[in-house]
Amino acid sequence: MPGQNGNSTADKNGNTVADEDANPAQAASRNDSFEKLSPETILDAIENQSDLRVDGRLLALNSYENRVYRVGVEDGQPLIAKFYRPERWTEAQLSEEHTFARELADSEIPVVTPMPDNTGNTLRQSHGFHFALYPLRGGRSPELDNPQQLEIIGRFIGRIHKIGETREFSHRSVIDTPTLGHTSANYLLDNDRLPVDLAHAYEALIIDLLEKVDDRINSLKKTETIRLHGDFHPGNILWRDETPHIVDLDDARTGPAVQDIWLFLSGDRQYQQARLADLLKGYTQFREFDPVELGLIEPLRTLRMIHYAAWLDVRREEPAFQQAFPWLASPRYWDDHILELKEQSAALDEPALKWD
Repeated sequence: MPGQNGNSTADKNGNTVADEDANPAQAASRNDSFEKLSPETILDAIENQSDLRVDGRLLALNSYENRVYRVGVEDGQPLIAKFYRPERWTEAQLSEEHTFARELADSEIPVVTPMPDNTGNTLRQSHGFHFALYPLRGGRSPELDNPQQLEIIGRFIGRIHKIGETREFSHRSVIDTPTLGHTSANYLLDNDRLPVDLAHAYEALIIDLLEKVDDRINSLKKTETIRLHGDFHPGNILWRDETPHIVDLDDARTGPAVQDIWLFLSGDRQYQQARLADLLKGYTQFREFDPVELGLIEPLRTLRMIHYAAWLDVRREEPAFQQAFPWLASPRYWDDHILELKEQSAALDEPALKWD
């Protein structure tokens, strides 16, 4: 086994963190989390926990981890209702996400924030579900070949991090190797989730990969960790009127600043270098960037790949996942995944990107 097996993790303040990344096997036993979330339940919850009158129109939006809907409102603009996956986050963690979003919006960063009720609360509860209501915002995906757009995105990441570094999360989890790497791999191996003829190859590869990740991280000086968006990829940006409207702080965590940057970097080395320069040109207008963190890009990418496979597998019995990812349990999927990890092993041997 890769080791580091555990059922919980802790933030840098020593507080226990109860997110399901720390225990995928337990999460897998809850694959019926949304069975009781019927259209009637959704509409009833919104009316019971707000002054709004819904008109019965309900459109499910593309979301797998939570359930997100566009909801029609009588005599008003439609809104977005987000129902959180039960037991994934504690109430304290959800509240901390909302507080962070509000901090950013108060600093005029275009984060789409949850709407408060009459008492100022943004986290609502009904029928056993925590949920939040958001104003409807439209937009398109950013153009990753557009240097001007990347510079603007970089500015907003820098501004987010300026706010993020002013205090610490008390309840949200931390981006680290044990949680995203060891625990994810152990879940797959301990529960025999891979085809038998591929399990040994996967295990040997994971041991090598995680050693490389730890070696790369340990070779760098200790980097600062701050509050992050945590999942800041192009799909979480709605580009409109030359402004990136930022959504979905569901995975807000503590980690290095480069975590919110590297998800925009893909392709060959030359292409990544150019995109990195555009992002950091904007970023450094508001916050200094430590170039040492560039050495964390491939380790972070590796951990995300390992964790993503486990995350998909945890959900593979859910109807929504079976429809969207019908190939999840197939040997071909695991063959391809192992090949991608082998390619990533080679990437870990390459020098880090440079920033001039």
